[in-house]
Amino acid sequence: MNKADQRGIFETLFSEGKNLLTFTGIILVFSGVFVTVQSFIGEFLPHDTSYLGMDAQTLGKVNQNIVNFMFHDRISFGGTLISIGALYIWLSEFPLRLKQEWAWWVFFISGLLGFASFLTYLGYGYFDSYHGYASLLLIPVFYLGLYKSYQSFDKKPSFNSLKSTTNKIDFKSKTGIGFLFLYITSIGITLGGLVIMIVGMTFVYVPQDLEYMTMCTGDFVEINPRLTPLIAHDRASFGGGLFSIGLTIFFIIKSGTPTKNLWQILLLSLSVGFISGIGVHFLIDYLSFTHLAPAYLGAIMAFIGLILTHQSMTQNNDRLETNN
Repeated sequence: MNKADQRGIFETLFSEGKNLLTFTGIILVFSGVFVTVQSFIGEFLPHDTSYLGMDAQTLGKVNQNIVNFMFHDRISFGGTLISIGALYIWLSEFPLRLKQEWAWWVFFISGLLGFASFLTYLGYGYFDSYHGYASLLLIPVFYLGLYKSYQSFDKKPSFNSLKSTTNKIDFKSKTGIGFLFLYITSIGITLGGLVIMIVGMTFVYVPQDLEYMTMCTGDFVEINPRLTPLIAHDRASFGGGLFSIGLTIFFIIKSGTPTKNLWQILLLSLSVGFISGIGVHFLIDYLSFTHLAPAYLGAIMAFIGLILTHQSMTQNNDRLETNN
């Protein structure tokens, strides 16, 4: 007589924390795609229209570049969601599946800071109900995944695992120089995200933004007193996403074993981030060189780093060859 498997579907799928964390990554990717597509369509979300008391078409009749600017922030934010979601899927399906302690701590730190960045709305006074409800639904899934994955370790994950470096890298070698470029890129993304988040919480606009929209700071209040808080929300959210991505990539580079899948996820994550962040500026004709220079430099450094590390990381060696 055959023995029946009495487990439930959800029990089977979500008995391991890894699956819940993978699910979180998938939801973030789909959310990023949704935000990007919605922006390309050229419509505000219903709660945005309700908050402003005007839709994108009405605002566009006053100043189309303001609408373009708002969508440029949202497409950039969508790119960060796709990027961090992809990184979470990789973290869950590769190092965490192999019970590598550092991966659990990267999830913990990145998730804590990423979800906490939603609280930046306190700085600009606009509560995004969609963002809030989505976070409230996703946070329990994420932290349940963290809890279950923590319990699955035979030896509880030590924070010191983040301090260790998997491979000793000779920074004078080709591969080592490539890793140095990737380290600098990740630090630049982290600092850039922090700056953008602070800007979104304080004065919101930089001079290049005002020049593009042919506006002064006080002009926004005359058009709609709720316009700046909404724009500030988008800016701070984008900055929070970048901050989380930068930290995640830094620790992945530092602690992850150099493999083909690690190189591939870095290529995917960095490409999505830079293509969305830079490309949208060309779509809306916001081409200030001083505004885009940090992004140009970051993209160049990232892809130089990826090129220089490609051979060593895709050879499927157990250890990184640092003499290339």
